[in-house]
Amino acid sequence: MKVKLTKKGVERWQRGHPWIYAADVQEKPKGLTFGDVVQVVDAFKGWLLGHAFYSEHSKISLRALNYDASPVDDNFFAKRLEAALALRQTLYPGETSYRLVHGEADLLPGLVVDRYGDYLSVQLLVPGTERRKKLLIDLLVSQLKPKGIVNRSDVNVRNLEGLTPEKGVLYGHVPEKVPYREGDIHFELDLLNGQKTGTFLDQRENHVLARQYAHGEALDCFSYGGGFALQLAKSATHVTAVEISETACAQITANATANHVPHVKAVAANAFDFLRDAVDEGRKFDTIVLDPPSFAKNKGAVDAAVRGYKEINLRAMQLLKPGGILISASCTYHVDEERFEEMLDSAAADAKRRVQIVERRGAAKDHPVLLSLRETRYLKCFVLRVL
Repeated sequence: MKVKLTKKGVERWQRGHPWIYAADVQEKPKGLTFGDVVQVVDAFKGWLLGHAFYSEHSKISLRALNYDASPVDDNFFAKRLEAALALRQTLYPGETSYRLVHGEADLLPGLVVDRYGDYLSVQLLVPGTERRKKLLIDLLVSQLKPKGIVNRSDVNVRNLEGLTPEKGVLYGHVPEKVPYREGDIHFELDLLNGQKTGTFLDQRENHVLARQYAHGEALDCFSYGGGFALQLAKSATHVTAVEISETACAQITANATANHVPHVKAVAANAFDFLRDAVDEGRKFDTIVLDPPSFAKNKGAVDAAVRGYKEINLRAMQLLKPGGILISASCTYHVDEERFEEMLDSAAADAKRRVQIVERRGAAKDHPVLLSLRETRYLKCFVLRVL
């Protein structure tokens, strides 16, 4: 079936942006069904532009699959998965834990696959991938020979696509705890009930890097399972890991014990409150990490998000000793790197501290950025030195 684009839609498509919104669809045929692959056509010239997944309920009507006349069949998806695997094997030779498929950035829209050794964690986010669930799982089993695959499609974005969030085991058997490591730090992940698709793979390289900068008294805010805290502990004399969840604090303590870093203390507290109180008490730190959850789910929440980021970063700058290191991250796509850096500059001015940027970083290499889709460049991670 053919979906015809408006002039604006054609221009967007030809620029390589993989999303076409409903307003840019000139004409669609009757009878389109759940997750169809459609031909994308210039409504005025009649030219075939490529193929896309069609979504009826989403604001994003089309998600590009290719930009030519080649068929989108079982072999198409097999080749895309092979290409994604080949990149990871090049990036991480000998490793078996990484993000295998990063959605549109790997030209597989609506599909996320994380690999943890013999186990895979999958998200099927749009009707096109949900409809091809069996095919995709069969291909993953054929190419990777996993012992088990979990479905972590328990995310709200599926509601926007007319899909129900769901999770469960899709193939084989998945144990309650799956081993995973970052450098020489070892974790056990609950793929079925843990955070996201198992853990925060996008920060993995930044976690390991933090050890290089850590020294003295360290503070890790929004610590989750201790990804930063345990790395800091390899170089710092003491680490305070702040996490609002009592359950997460218990997990941090267990992870610290298992990795023989007893000088990590987990504190159950709101990070905003902890930072404010620490300033009032005159406490000082040599190393601070701020890795909060997203503060803005849409454009309308950006100003409030920036205020939140400024508050915690200002407090951190006040708490650091001269020469102290601040590692500050944001996973909020709607706050881009330029806006985030402006916030850091404003926080430094209000804190009356001079601050150097030592590194600008992003997500790990297995989370590639598609140049034509800025949404795939969401994670910012600044390494700063407070003078």
